Amino acid sequence: MMSEKEKCLRGELYDANNDAELIAERMKCKELCHRYNQLLPSEIGRREEIIVRLFGKTGSRFLIEQPFFCDYGYHIEIGENFYANVNCVVLDEAKVTFGDNVFIASNCGFYTAGHPFDVEQRNRGLEYARPITVGNNVWIGAQVCVLPGVTIGDDCVIGAGSVVCRDIPADSLAVGNPCRVIRKINC
Repeated sequence: MMSEKEKCLRGELYDANNDAELIAERMKCKELCHRYNQLLPSEIGRREEIIVRLFGKTGSRFLIEQPFFCDYGYHIEIGENFYANVNCVVLDEAKVTFGDNVFIASNCGFYTAGHPFDVEQRNRGLEYARPITVGNNVWIGAQVCVLPGVTIGDDCVIGAGSVVCRDIPADSLAVGNPCRVIRKINC
């Protein structure tokens, strides 16, 4: 029989609320995030150490402003020259990959977790997880929400306040709720 974690990683419905392994992993992550968020802003070296320990992969140059929150950490990969402003939230039940030269404005969220429409399944605490991929050279404006399963291509700009619920092709300026491509850029 598959564990709840294995179901999650396969993209199937799983129970995150009552599984001791997943609860323990989230608690470990949240304690590291708490430590990170309590450090002085000037303690760059200590902040970097926690992120390297927390994330699955990092580039050598990155800055994540405090506070920062995630669920597991090890599903997150960031490329070179990554920047996330204050109040970044990454619910990384599935893999979240950020390319090189990604800049994220304040109050943005990346949410791989979703819940079924079926009320009985939802009330049992079941959820699913779909990966999020953000390409290279992407700028994400303030208060953007990226939903499960989305890919944002290289060289994109996502306008402030957008809710990204579908893939955005490379070289696009996209804005709105739902987020839509307005025009091509860099072409």
